[in-house]
Amino acid sequence: MIKMETKLECKYDSRKSFYGKAKVIYDGDKLVLVSYSTVVAKIEDGKATIYGLYSDTTTRHIKEFLQQNGFEVIDSKQILKDYGEKNENI
Repeated sequence: MIKMETKLECKYDSRKSFYGKAKVIYDGDKLVLVSYSTVVAKIEDGKATIYGLYSDTTTRHIKEFLQQNGFEVIDSKQILKDYGEKNENI
């Protein structure tokens, strides 16, 4: 399986760009979001998992990543409740 990496583009966020600070790694059926140099979220087998909201900017990256992949995003509290890490491995 070939890994591919792309910059996270702004589609739902009001900013024009994330300036290369967020990237998505496509690894088979798994998508991994890296914000700055930290793995902050993944989508695997149709399930999203986030590993924390970290900073305001990283939270924006996570929201964008989830929305682009069809997940509901209301606010930070809902994101943590619905997609927060539950002792899973990256």
